[in-house]
Amino acid sequence: MAQGGTRFNWRADGKFFGNSGNSEILDADLEVNVYVEKASRFFGVDATISGWVKVLCDRCLEELRLPVSTGFCLSVKFGENAETADAGDREIVMLPDGSQELDLSQFVYDYTCISLPMRRVHPEGECNPEALRYLNSEETAGAAPAAGSPFAALKDILK
Repeated sequence: MAQGGTRFNWRADGKFFGNSGNSEILDADLEVNVYVEKASRFFGVDATISGWVKVLCDRCLEELRLPVSTGFCLSVKFGENAETADAGDREIVMLPDGSQELDLSQFVYDYTCISLPMRRVHPEGECNPEALRYLNSEETAGAAPAAGSPFAALKDILK
């Protein structure tokens, strides 16, 4: 790459996450925009990721489409030892001298996954009604614990 900046754009879909071995993300349509600025001994990489991913709802186990809007900033340096200079809000990536490629797929995967909420549920009223009926049924909610269960002694606390 010549000195200065270069833009790269590509899409990450369900196949990308399937190849990553991720069982949580069922499908995706993400646009990845990367701006790389080359200086003498390092590259600055600024990436944005936007679109949606499809996961299972934690409540009803039906598919749920979640928006994704995240990004990352890297300082890519060459050599054996990391310099102690402050990189600010950038993550430092060290590559051996003479490296010609930087694979950003793991960064896209990681930053997408950590941008997802811990609790992934449909908005109120949009979950599968049959699943909710089962979850709220008296059979499951009021069932007494089995006699050998460690929770059997706790049933008296409720009274």
